[in-house]
Amino acid sequence: MASMLLSRQMTCCLQQNSRLLIFGHRYISQAAAKIDVDFDYDGPLMKTEVPGPRSRELMKQLNGIQNAEAVHFFCNYEESRGNYLVDVDGNRMLDLYSQISSIPIGYSHPSLIKLLQQPQNLSTFINRPALGILPPENFAERLKESLLSVAPKGLPQVITMSCGSCSNENAFKAIFMWYRNKERGHNNVTKEELESCMVNQPPGCPDYAMLSFMGGFHGRTMGCLATTHSKAIHKLDIPSLDWPIAPFPRLKYPLEDFVKENQQEEARCLEEVEDLIVKYRKKKKIVAGIIIEPIQSEGGDNHASDDFFRKLRDIARKHGCAFLVDEVQTGGGCTGKFWAHEHWGLDDPADVVTFSKKMMTGGFFHKEEFRPNAPYRIFNTWLGDPSKNLMLAEVIKVIKREDLLNNATHAGKALLTGLLDLQARYPHLISRVRGRGTFCSFDTPNDATRNKLITIARNKGVVLGGCGDRSIRFRPTLIFKDHHAHLFLNIFSDILANFK
Repeated sequence: MASMLLSRQMTCCLQQNSRLLIFGHRYISQAAAKIDVDFDYDGPLMKTEVPGPRSRELMKQLNGIQNAEAVHFFCNYEESRGNYLVDVDGNRMLDLYSQISSIPIGYSHPSLIKLLQQPQNLSTFINRPALGILPPENFAERLKESLLSVAPKGLPQVITMSCGSCSNENAFKAIFMWYRNKERGHNNVTKEELESCMVNQPPGCPDYAMLSFMGGFHGRTMGCLATTHSKAIHKLDIPSLDWPIAPFPRLKYPLEDFVKENQQEEARCLEEVEDLIVKYRKKKKIVAGIIIEPIQSEGGDNHASDDFFRKLRDIARKHGCAFLVDEVQTGGGCTGKFWAHEHWGLDDPADVVTFSKKMMTGGFFHKEEFRPNAPYRIFNTWLGDPSKNLMLAEVIKVIKREDLLNNATHAGKALLTGLLDLQARYPHLISRVRGRGTFCSFDTPNDATRNKLITIARNKGVVLGGCGDRSIRFRPTLIFKDHHAHLFLNIFSDILANFK
């Protein structure tokens, strides 16, 4: 009876909220979209500077409880919808950063609201299980409907996690277990291994390493931090591991003008990768795996050619290293393919692919041979959240129904073309325009200019993000369309024209 009452109350509340979401929105034709109501706003609406007085008051409150210096402003998520983020001072901004690239189909999407209105889904949101030991009856079915329906080629196994850092951290563990199992010839573990691992010594704790790249970002937990090399503030004061760090190509733009130079740069970096693997082996430290992002995101939106990644995959195979592709920020469709590494055209798939952000849940896909050989080896209390899998299944339906992968390609072309035009007109402010799908960025002259442009844009009603030393990155939702790109470009053109 209590469950039925709760179900009625929650459904009633959600129905009221959904009516509020629709109020005041403009209707569009069925030809223009496949949902009945366009839940997006028409454009930015600014009432105060950002952060406004209410945000500043809340910042002061929060800073009394924790360090809140990273907070940009406080948000009103009840009023935020589509591509627009509303703050607590009533400012409505076109959000091209989307919660650090983690909102797949916009704020308050009608399909997700409808999902929450269905009484049969309430238990999934209320009762969070310890999935490793007590999963719900439909857990395997939900995984097939969600994650496994978009699994990368050749990776039939999946383990869910709660965030990107724990996804990579546990992927490292899976790789180290796989490598050690190969070394011992799939034989039983020895007594010496069992005893030595309890005091952090070999052979139970072998001296393995993950090779990573300068400029990469893979998380802030201890193992991940050893492979993160984007900003010093992430690593300062934290003990780390002696793991190899290879240079990542620094391409020159426009690409068509520097073909030979960029090929030489990529060859140099690949040669260094092989040299490091051999060098560490001589130090009795085995490189068990290589981790790389399809586009180095936090480190400055650094790209490399598809050929570079194909050759890197060959090097990993040659030296017996696992090849781990970190798709935490690039996965989910923003590059025009569901997984950015699909652009590479690999003959031999990656061994492990990690995900989070737009995927609603964290975790990693992997080949069969990376499957843990005993329970509790890859384990924590939650191991993800079934409610996120339920939401992801709906997100995937929307992506397919609305053809949002093609939309990312089309809208991305409009955005990139406009940025190249602005670069031609304002070369003293914009350089190295680059992108794939809507995953676009450009460089500014320095950090101060970059931060000033982001602040001015925010006060004009556009949320942008920074990355690297002086880059501005674009991370819109998958429902970002051509007209949003043109709206931004008009606003930003005026900003650049008046920039001092």
